[in-house]
Parts: sequence; structure tokens; C-alpha cells
Amino acid sequence: MKLRKLIFLILFYFVGLLSPAYSQTRFEFLPDGLNFLPLRANSQEAKIGVLYYPENANLKVDIGNTMDLLSFQFSESKSKLNFGIEFMAYASVIGYEQLRLQIDAIDGFFGGNATYTQPFDDNFLSFRFRFIHNSAHLVDGNYWIHPYPRDWTKPGGPIAFTRDFGELIAANTINVNNYSLRYYGGGAFSARIRPATLKRFSALAGFEIHSDKLIQKLFDKPVNIFLAHNINYAGLPDYSFTNQSQLGIKFGNWESKGILFYFSFYSGNNMFSEYFDEKINKVGFGFAVDFP
Repeated sequence: MKLRKLIFLILFYFVGLLSPAYSQTRFEFLPDGLNFLPLRANSQEAKIGVLYYPENANLKVDIGNTMDLLSFQFSESKSKLNFGIEFMAYASVIGYEQLRLQIDAIDGFFGGNATYTQPFDDNFLSFRFRFIHNSAHLVDGNYWIHPYPRDWTKPGGPIAFTRDFGELIAANTINVNNYSLRYYGGGAFSARIRPATLKRFSALAGFEIHSDKLIQKLFDKPVNIFLAHNINYAGLPDYSFTNQSQLGIKFGNWESKGILFYFSFYSGNNMFSEYFDEKINKVGFGFAVDFP
């Protein structure tokens, strides 16, 4: 109940900020693009792609998307308030003997968001509040690869993992010479958690820098070189930091559809929540597509 009140208060605050401009509001149903682009190096974001780990030939497969449904544009302040939905999942894909592309574990997410953007002369301020349900599961790949008698490969088998969390992120975007930099920070509170050893509060911060001036266009489309880094601070069950960095190239406009190839480094708690208390270090090579 307390979280519901908090959600209404945050939404009321967003709307209250813009109340002087109500008389000049333009409403749009199913607007193009996204008011707040997903955080590139954060694992728990809607995306489509494959990340390959050469150490063991395993894959992390992302399937999902976020979509803005309603948009309120305020001409006097040039600000925008959008409401959208998010559906996504990522899976751990393993290979074992003659079995290929076995799904070992999966994390699923769905929920909604409210985003607010305010342009200024030399920077672009944005906020995103979202409420997400996250659940995790072991899948048949973890069970069937085990010799007879069949059993779960993971010691102890699956755990009941659930997080219903509200998250607020503030970001600022600036342009410096030929580069665009977005830096951000925020926190989350989980209203419902399983197992009970999880901590309810978490925080994250990071940055993304990209430029389409370093390489010539390809088929009249810009080519972006980018570097992104994300830090999560969460109690899983003890508070610690998880870092992920990405360095890569995107063919296409940064804020529209495109194809990405990148190098990834990940260090910290396992991103698959069935293994949340494991510490890992992974180097991978990724491919993704954007169509915001």
C-alpha cells in the first residue's frame, strides 16, 4: 500500500511540474520513438540481442521491448511527459555434449513507466519512473542435461525469486564538441521480495558517450562509436557493486533503429537471478538491434 501511494505521489509530482503549461498541451496517442532511451549497459533493460561468452560458448539472449503509449507535449516549456509499457526477458543458453542451445535459466520482466524530458540551451534533462515485476526460473536445459535419474544441475534446484520494484532514474545529456554524453543515477525500492534475504533498496549510476563524427556514414546512415558503463549497488543478499561496460559501434541514428556490435565486460553478482548470490567475471561479444 505504501508503494502505491509513492507511485501516485511521483506521478502527481510529474504532472504538477507542468501545470502552468496545461493550456498549451498537445496530446499524442502512440508517439514515435522513446522519450527515455533504455540504459545501454544496464542488464535489466528492454532490448533484443545476443551476447556470446567465448570462455564456455554460452549465450545471454535478450528478447523484449519498451513502447511509449501516451505523450503530453507542453509547447511553452518544450517539455514532454510520456507513459509506456515494458515487456522483456533474458535467458542463459548453454551447450552440453550433443545438446545445443539449451535454456538453463531465464529472468522475466513486465511493467510500465512514466518519463519526463526537459530541453535546455546546452543540456537535456530527463527522468524515468518505472514499476516492474521481475521473476526468475530454471528451465528444462538445467534439468535434462543431468544424467539419469533426472535432477536439477543447479545444487538445490530452483528457488522462488520475485522482485516487484519501483525505480526512479534522473539523467542529463550534454554535447561536447563531437560527442554526446548522458550520465545518470537513481535508486529502486522493492515492495515484494523472495527470498527474504534480498535487500529492498538498491541504487545504480552510469554514463553513455557516443559520436557519429569519427567514422564516415554507411549507405547514408550515421555510424556511432560508443562507450557505456553501468554500476549497480544491491543487497544480494549482502550489499556489493556490480559493473558492466560496453564498447562498440552502432549503425544508424543513436535515437532510432539500428544494428549494434560491441565488446562487454561484466563483474559482480550473476545477472541471472536463480544464481543471484554467485560472483562472476565475464567477457563477451554482443550483437543487438534497436527499434525504439
